[in-house]
Formats: sequence, C-alpha cells, structure tokens
Amino acid sequence: MFGYGMLNFILITLILLMGIAYLYLKLSKRTVPVRSVELPDADAYTIDAITSFVKKTLNEVTGANLYDMGLSEVEFERRRNKRAELKRALKGCTTGDVNDKTYVKEYIIDLLYKAYGFTEATANVAISFDDPTRLSVQDQFDILLHQYKQRFGTNGLSRLIASHELDRPRQFIEKGQTESYLITAEEIARIYQLEAEPLTLDDKIRIIVQRVYQYYKGFGVIDEIRDMAIDGVSGGVSGVPSSIKDMEDDALMMEDMRRGAPCGYESVWIFYRGKSIHLSFLSFGSDLELKRVCQNIYKYNNPGQLTESNGYKVNEMKDGSRVVVVRPPFAESWAFFVRKFELPNLSLQTLISDENGELVQDMIKFLMKGARITAVTGSQGSGKTTLLMAMVQYIPGPLTLRIQEMSFELHLRKLFPMRNILSFRETDHISGQQGLDVQKKTDGSVNILGEVATDPVAAWMIQMGQVASLFTIFSHHAKTFKDLIWSLRNSLLKTGVFQNERIAEQQVASVINFDIHLVKRQDGHRYIERITECIPIEEHDPYPAQWQQETSLEGKLDRFMDASAEFFRRSTDRKPFTYRNVIEYRDGHYEAVFPITDHNKREMLFHMNKADGEAFKRFVADHWRDGHVD
Repeated sequence: MFGYGMLNFILITLILLMGIAYLYLKLSKRTVPVRSVELPDADAYTIDAITSFVKKTLNEVTGANLYDMGLSEVEFERRRNKRAELKRALKGCTTGDVNDKTYVKEYIIDLLYKAYGFTEATANVAISFDDPTRLSVQDQFDILLHQYKQRFGTNGLSRLIASHELDRPRQFIEKGQTESYLITAEEIARIYQLEAEPLTLDDKIRIIVQRVYQYYKGFGVIDEIRDMAIDGVSGGVSGVPSSIKDMEDDALMMEDMRRGAPCGYESVWIFYRGKSIHLSFLSFGSDLELKRVCQNIYKYNNPGQLTESNGYKVNEMKDGSRVVVVRPPFAESWAFFVRKFELPNLSLQTLISDENGELVQDMIKFLMKGARITAVTGSQGSGKTTLLMAMVQYIPGPLTLRIQEMSFELHLRKLFPMRNILSFRETDHISGQQGLDVQKKTDGSVNILGEVATDPVAAWMIQMGQVASLFTIFSHHAKTFKDLIWSLRNSLLKTGVFQNERIAEQQVASVINFDIHLVKRQDGHRYIERITECIPIEEHDPYPAQWQQETSLEGKLDRFMDASAEFFRRSTDRKPFTYRNVIEYRDGHYEAVFPITDHNKREMLFHMNKADGEAFKRFVADHWRDGHVD
C-alpha cells in the first residue's frame, strides 16, 4: 500500500512539474516579441505617413454608413451628431475660422493618442526634437512660435519679432539694393539656441499635428502665421517665377539661378507695423503647394472659381481678413495677399499716437459730428481703411450708415452691432454703380465708400455728396489735395456727367469739405500728414460796365474788349477752388496751422447738438487765435 501511494505521489509531482514547465515556455514565447520592439518603424512615423493616416481615417469617419453598424438609437444619434460636427469643422477650417481649425486639430490630437500609439520615441521620429542638430529651420521656427503662442496667444509672433528686433532693416547687396526687411535662417537658429525650452510629449504632438494640418487642410507654412496678430501675410511675390525659370535662353536669368536665386515658391512675406518683412527662411516647398494655398485661401462664401479667364479674386475670410489671389496669365505667378484688421484695437487714440495727437483726434471727431464730407487719402498700406473704421465711432448714433465696398473690409456691424448699418459690395453681376443706386432707396443718412477706385463710383460719389445723403466718407489713393480734386474731376468727364472741365472741377470742389491724408514711411511709421480744407471760390464779382451804357463807338469797343478779356481770364486762369491745411505733422508732432473757414464752422455747428457745439467752440478757440465762432 505504501509503495502504491508513493508511486502516485511521484507521478502527480511529475505531472505538475511538466505543467509548470509548459506554462513557462508558453509565457516566455509570448513575451519575446514585446521585448524586441525597441525602435519604432521610421517610415510609419514620418509627417507624410501621419498625414496619409489622418486623411484616410477622417475620410472613413465622415463617409461611414451608420445604418449598417447595428447601433442603438441613442448611439446612432450620438455618432451622427459627432460626424456632422466634424464635417462642418473640416469645411469651415479652410475659410479662416479659428474655432473650426482648433476643433479639427484637437480631433487629430485625440486620434494620434488613441489610434496611432504616439510615444516620446515615435514623436522624435516625426521631428527630431531630441537632436537639435537635425532640426530644419522650419522645425526651429515652429517650435519657437509654438512656445511664444502658449505664452502670448495671437501676439506670439509680434513678441518674437519685437523681443529680438527682427523688424530692423538688414544690409545686403542685390543688384544695387542695399537695405530691406528680412528674417534669415541664421537668426532663427540663433534665437532657437537661446530660447528653446524642453518640450513635453503634449507639446511635441501639437507641433506635429500643426505640421500635418497645414498640409492637409491648412495654408501651408503660413497657416499659423496668418492667425497671428499682424497686419497681413503674402506669398509668391518674390523669387524667380517658374515661367521665367524655364526660359533657358535668358542668359541673365540662368546666371541668377546658378548663383542660387530663390524660386517663386520660396516667398513668404508678412506685413508688420507698416513694414513688409521677408521671411527668407520659409518656403512652400514647391509650385504645387503654393498653387494649392492660392486655390483654397479665398474660398469663403463660394466667390467663384479662379480661372485663366478670371485671373484674380478679391474676397474676405471668416475672421474678416481681406484676401486677394492672382494667377497666370493675369499675373506672372500664383500669389496671394491677406490683409488683416484688428477690430478690437481700433480707436483714434491707438492709431494717432504722435505728440499732440489729441489735436487730430478731436478734429476728426468734430468733422464727423459736424457732418463734413471727408476724404481719407494715402498710399496702399498707409492705414486708410483702419482709420475709416475708427472714425465711424463719432458719427451721431441716430444716423443710418450705408457702406459700399469692393469686398467686405470695414465690418462695421461687428464693431457697432447696435447701430443701423448695412454694407453692399460689387459682384460679378452687380456693379458698384448699381449698388450705389440701390443705396439711395435704403434710407441712408451717411454713405461710406470703402474705396473710390473706378470712374463710375467716383462720379456717383460726387452726385451723392450733393443730394443723396447727409454726408459721405470715402477713401482714395490721391497723393496731394490737387490730385484728389483733379482725379474726381476726370472721372466726371470720363463718365460723361459733365463735358466742361472747369464746371466739373467746380462741382468737385463744392462737394469735398476736408481731406485727411495719411503717410507711411519706410520704417513702418504711419501718421496723418495733414488735414486739408477745400475752399471753393465763389464767382460773384461783376463783369466790367456794360458796353450798352456807352454812347460813343470807341467807348463801346473799350467796354466790350474789357468784358471779353475778363471772360477769357475766368475761363482759363482763374481757379475754381483753393485749399489750406488746418493741421500739419511737423518734426514728430501735430500743429494747428490755418483756421477753419467761417462757412464750415457754421455748417458744422448746425449739425451738432448743444453740448458738441460748445465743445467745438472751445476747441477752435484753444487752437486758433481767430477761432471765434458766432
């Protein structure tokens, strides 16, 4: 019995040992593959591979048939709403809507965390965060911009430029050009070495996602730059265009190419504090990428196709930015221009900051309260549109505003949502003239023309200033006050409203009351050079005595000759208007020069309420010696 029991014990022990050995071998085999995965597959974690994965996954999510999944009613509704929200965001993010862009990026971040298995190691494969020597200049700039954006929000790029004085002119030699504004790759590398901070995994993922997004749904290398608080951004406006680069018989061009002249797609410029700065370290990478950005950046509200026959588009983006896109054969290359307007910061106090700026600020306020027809003139980029937007604040509240623009730029209803304001713009089928005709029937008190750029609009503006509204504000590109009058006069003649040059000039001079002229210096400083008053010359002087009053033939001939000479003098030499500057910019500060004429003082007081009228009288008396107003 004892032997039999001992044998059973031995057999049971052997069976247990064999079972343990078997389990050990199985478990050890299962753990071998996990231990062998030490380095990620580099090909799977490149930016191109991640972009392809994101495109494929989002297409599957938005295109999946929910009815075939056998979902419960609650789950079906949840997925359908989530998919609809994603579709809306994917469509809206390409129009300049920052909220939709943020939603899409957060969705991609969540996708990479959950479905792509991102870790510190795989993030460093996509972009060499762990090895600064392998980072491209674009990688360095993206990291710096990400860190500045985290600290300063949309002011990140401005703070980066200001902190390192990147907006100062640089000396270089290029066919006689000696100075320009540009930011080089060497400067970005220097700043990166000085300021780059250690990145968390979340930081790395967000930088990678931004890179993926800008090539998938965004605007390439300018995607984050466009969202910053700067004046604008453009691309395709420098370098050698592909159409010229292909001309191998051009010896001079070929020599430039051999010297390393940049291509047309290596062109990114920003407009910062009145300065055009070339980001020479950034490139779209290819003509196809520049073309893709140009074809997508203007699409808000479906303005139509950019074609060879229609080689340009002027439109706005969702955030109010103005965008202009051009293409061959109208332009020598694909190019775009985005102009931004910082609506929350618009005020006369921020725009007019030079010494004694209160003088100009108060003058503009009283011009609006006094219902004066005012032109805002200056070169491109001098700040005409921005000043127009700030001036509207001082138009009396009860007055209704009607705006005519080539594209929606003023966005006055965003600034003043409680006021009676309606804007119109030109379309392919409705001209500016037709738009102004419609405005006449919309109970408008004040007409604002974003830009008097065509002869019909200029002619209608003069007519409107005479009879159709209380007063008008408009912008124009005239360099001097004479040029403004003569340009409007020529428009009246071209459109056939007047046939006589002198009469047309008289009509223009009788309509325009004041001209506010802006100037932008090469260093980016913008200021109001002058405020000019137009003074029409009334022709009430009598002619010489009538020849009928003379009895002798000799006397009659003398009187007739005197009258004839006076007639020809008035028809040729006599000016129908004069002008004088009431305020000028001199040596960095504003000065009151000539007083406002009594006629304009009386007209302004007539349109003001009692409190504004008393304030205007004190303003005139304080700044002009003979400023007494009856």
